[in-house]
Order: sequence, then C-alpha cells, then structure tokens
Amino acid sequence: MKILILNGPNLNLLGRREPEIYGAQTFEVFFDQLKDDYPEVTLEYFQSNHEGALIDKLHEVGFSFDGVVFNPGAYTHTSIALRDAIAAITTPVFEVHISNLAKREVFRRKSFVKEVCAGSVDGMGLKGYAIAIEKLKAGI
Repeated sequence: MKILILNGPNLNLLGRREPEIYGAQTFEVFFDQLKDDYPEVTLEYFQSNHEGALIDKLHEVGFSFDGVVFNPGAYTHTSIALRDAIAAITTPVFEVHISNLAKREVFRRKSFVKEVCAGSVDGMGLKGYAIAIEKLKAGI
C-alpha cells in the first residue's frame, strides 16, 4: 500500500507555530514515527505553501497511489481549485486537521474539500494522520 501525506500552507512550521494549538513536535519527526508505526505501508510526504504545487502533487499521485492523507491548511476554507483536483482523481483522499475547526474562528468551519474526500478528521492533533492511515488501510 502506498500513501502520500500532503500538507498545505504553514504546516512546515509545526513545532514552532502556535504550539498551544498545533503542538511542539515537528512534522519531520512525526513522519519518521509514522513510518516506524506503519512499516507495511510505503509513506511519502510532501508539503507546500503554494496551491498550484499541491494541485500538481494530487494530479501526480491521484491515479497510482492507494490513498492521500491531506491537510490543506487554510486552503480548506478558500480553494475550489483543490476541491476540483480531489474530485478529478481516483485515489481516495482523507482530510485531516490538527485543530478542532468547530472551536476555531467562524471562517474555518467551512471546508470546500470535505464533500469530495473519502473521510475527514479534525481536533485529534497529529494522531489524526494515523487515524486517516488506518481508515485508508481499511478501505474507508
């Protein structure tokens, strides 16, 4: 099984960015932990602050990988283009958010990508990524 973990804008700052919301662990350290926890899964990781790069990556893996775990960051609430890219591919995409969106600012409560994703989890911290991997492994 081959799964891409795809992170959007500002997630390169995990461990330094608002640790009271996002925690103190860097994603690189966490990704190494995920690889150890799921040796039977080939995990790849890509992060970009640029919408087009995220779309390009979805197009690149969207017909050959077994799943994508995607945290679109703030693009969740703004990007019809990412929504359309997810809808255009056959690989299932599972939406993840570290924080609980319902307890954040009102504008963060609308996800444009959720309706075209195979599933969604938020508010579970970094554990949400593992939950998404488990769901993808189980065929959602």
